[in-house]
Amino acid sequence: MGPHPAVAAIRLAVRRVLHDILTEQPPAHDTRRTPARGAARSCAPDAERVPGTRRGSAVSARAPHDRTSASSRPGPGDGAAPAPLVLVACSGGADSMALASALAFEAPKLGVRAGGVTVDHGLQPGSGLRADEVVLRLTELGLAPAESIAVTVGRDGGPEAAARDARYAALDAAAERHGATAILLGHTRDDQAETVLLGLARGSGIRSLSGMAAVSGADGRYRRPFLHLDRQTARKACMVQSLPVWDDPHNADPAYTRSRLRHEGLPALEKALGKGVVEALARTAQLSRDDADALDAWASQAEASVRDAAGLLECAKLYALPPAVRRRILRRAAIEAGAPAGSLFARHIEEIDRLITGWRGQGAINLPGKVVAQRQGGRLVIRQG
Repeated sequence: MGPHPAVAAIRLAVRRVLHDILTEQPPAHDTRRTPARGAARSCAPDAERVPGTRRGSAVSARAPHDRTSASSRPGPGDGAAPAPLVLVACSGGADSMALASALAFEAPKLGVRAGGVTVDHGLQPGSGLRADEVVLRLTELGLAPAESIAVTVGRDGGPEAAARDARYAALDAAAERHGATAILLGHTRDDQAETVLLGLARGSGIRSLSGMAAVSGADGRYRRPFLHLDRQTARKACMVQSLPVWDDPHNADPAYTRSRLRHEGLPALEKALGKGVVEALARTAQLSRDDADALDAWASQAEASVRDAAGLLECAKLYALPPAVRRRILRRAAIEAGAPAGSLFARHIEEIDRLITGWRGQGAINLPGKVVAQRQGGRLVIRQG
């Protein structure tokens, strides 16, 4: 008798992602002369501040449990490439615990090392103890290394965005420290639907409607195996495997926008429109992503043609482009000038665009990051103010 259908579904999803990761790996080579990626960082003290963290998010690692078996490490002088290491980001909730259990089951069969990381945001009493409990659960599953990382959450962009920035900074640092090939995230189809609705509410355009990518981050570091699975499947998989889960009270706190959407907004939509809203929103995300990717590629190819010999953007040539392509070029130029991508909203790009399409001698446009956009002699100049 095979595993429960929910368990089989999560394992299949993880197996497919691990196959993709292995397929993308470079050919094996002699590692006797070249240390494995990240080896130089692996001996850094656990509590030191990790390079590469984002502004306002101090990161420290604690309670590491590196129990990687000797069989998964290259022997002295054997010349074999080390097995790739895949980490799972685990909060202790049902989605990420289901993901951790599936990774622990599938990775050894494919010759992949598997570890886990939990991030302690320090936003609730006893969060450090809960993080240590998650590390213990990961270790019991056989994941190694398994560690918790404490972060200090800043204030930029609001509490949810600041916590997210701190979390990803910690995960990036952990991947670099351990030389991990990928980090698995437990976002489900329900999370994707919520992300699409949040993007729609912000009026941020098609890229925002495309939700979360199955593969994202530097060199495809982040993988989301569960985007086609619903939240109940993950919870059922934990239940039938007797995996303890922790339900974060923030997920039910109406002070948070996503929580209100989850417990009030989506149920109201399903009541008004019928079942299938979540699936339709997830499908919208994929279709929007395909369109956004095509427009991004078009803008990248067109950008060189709208710059003069000095590299300045020519307003007349920008005006001739379709708005969706032109605005992508403007956004990219603003980011290159120093505007933080996370603080650059559609209204900012629309204001710059009016310097092209509605020129009446208006003054400079102030952008986040102390960046200024202004029209000078038929050229659009975007630079630090």
